[in-house]
This record gives sequence, C-alpha cells and structure tokens, in this order.
Amino acid sequence: MPQRHVALRLLAALTLVLSGSSAAFAWSLTMSSASRRVYLHVGNGVEAGDSGTINVVSVTVPSNQLGNGTPLAMTSNSTQSRSLQGDNYLTCPTPASQLLIGASYQRNNAGGGSAPMSATLSVSSPATLINTSGDSIPISEVSWTVSAPGSSVPNIIPAGTYNGGTQFLATIPANTYIENCHSFSYANSAVRAAGTYTATITYTVTSP
Repeated sequence: MPQRHVALRLLAALTLVLSGSSAAFAWSLTMSSASRRVYLHVGNGVEAGDSGTINVVSVTVPSNQLGNGTPLAMTSNSTQSRSLQGDNYLTCPTPASQLLIGASYQRNNAGGGSAPMSATLSVSSPATLINTSGDSIPISEVSWTVSAPGSSVPNIIPAGTYNGGTQFLATIPANTYIENCHSFSYANSAVRAAGTYTATITYTVTSP
C-alpha cells in the first residue's frame, strides 16, 4: 500500500523599505550613527548589500503521523550561524534547524533631527500554504520559538504564530542592531491531502 506524505515548505523572503533614502547595508548591539539606512537579513545574508538568497524552512510529515496533533520541528537550508554585524557571535549554533534573523536602523544625530527615532520589523504571511492540486493548510499551523545563547534578551524579536496578515515584531531604536535565532514547527493538527504545500513569508524593516 503506498504511503501518503505531506511536505511543507516556507520560503523566507525579505523586504526593505526606507522612505527618502536607499537601503544598505548579537542580540542587541549599539551601532555608530551614520547616514540613514536600514539593514535586514533572514537566514543567509551578507554584511552589506543584497545576497539574493531566499532560504527554505520545511518538514515532511510521515504517513503514520498525519494529523496526530504532535507538532513537528521544521528544518532549514540556511547555513548562517554567526552574526553578520558587530562581533561575529555564534548566535545560531545549528542553522540546519534554525533561522538567524537580524535587523538594524542607523541615522545621524540620534537625539534630534527630522529622521525617525526608530524603525519597525514586521512579517507578512498568506492565509494558507497551497499545493499544486489547490489543497491548502492554514498558515497558523506554523509557529516559531526564539533563542540567543547567552543573551539576557533572547526574545528581542519575539516568538509567535503566523496569522495570514502583517504582524509587528519589534521596534528597532536608532543606531541599534537586533538579532536572534528562530526555530519553526508545524502543528500537525489535522489530516491533510498528500502533496507539497508552499508559502512565501516576507520580513520587512520600515522607516517612514
């Protein structure tokens, strides 16, 4: 008898939005003031510029575990384990099961001037993951926890569950870099049709 498998794939994309300027290039680090710019990486990235990489977080549900209500850990194709800003700290010791997310906002004259005093990190998700047959799984079946080994603020970017909309994650003060490590899981709360289900998750840093 053939086995039925369900595979989930989340594509973690990133978006940078900075009004009036161009986008450029562990835990919570104070940065030097500079010309106004935002920085974001989700998984594999580069210290400055656009890496062009979109990492995938995935899980395959064995047929004998379909819909049994036991959450399943998801894996990542990311290889980024160390901070891309500041001290090169080992923030994500096991990137194959984690995703390093970091963001910063810099501006001149942190105590005054016309530039905003902070930027916002958010994440947007579609309502469902979909397979090629049109079957769907609610995106709310996917959640994440956070960690940052040795940090007193491991939840500086908080844990959560995707909700099919845009979710506020964190405020980034001027001249500050924040990061932590995200581990994803699939709730596996119901039996689903066989297939590979995909969705693209978009992280965004904005400074109006």
